[in-house]
Amino acid sequence: MHTFPYLTAYPETLRAQVGQLVDAGQLGDVLLQRYPEAHGIRTDKALYAYVQDLKDEHLRQAEPVAKVAFDSKIQVVQHALGLHTAVSRVQGSRLKAKHEIRIASVFRDTPLPFLRMIAVHELAHLKEKDHDKAFYKLCCWMEPHYHQLEFDLRLYLTWLDLGGRRLWATPA
Repeated sequence: MHTFPYLTAYPETLRAQVGQLVDAGQLGDVLLQRYPEAHGIRTDKALYAYVQDLKDEHLRQAEPVAKVAFDSKIQVVQHALGLHTAVSRVQGSRLKAKHEIRIASVFRDTPLPFLRMIAVHELAHLKEKDHDKAFYKLCCWMEPHYHQLEFDLRLYLTWLDLGGRRLWATPA
């Protein structure tokens, strides 16, 4: 019996199906069939431009994002795929917040839909702080396949957790 830490919130029947794929050695192949290639966003500058385009498309009225970067210090095993932080500073009589988004560097070599799902999730925190119904409604509005992408991303993390190689890693 497998335990899948990234899939604990999903029904047992679904986890059993994943277990069958793992036992048959097919989980990686299924992911590669669904998502055949990695995105081409390699630098923090390109990532910032990508996230800013998403923000401009869906959240024009939200506060600006000062920085977006891949972060090698984010540990996916701690269930953080990305982080949204607001650094507050007093400027005169005003309190100003600079918003930053950091995405785990493991997602530098993944398909674009995975990167988009994480970026959408972190951008949604500009409007909704808590992971509540309004938050997920906003995520689904910005990315209609949000829940499917989240599940597939969790499958990939399960694959890595079980010792699988990075499926879309750039050859050294």
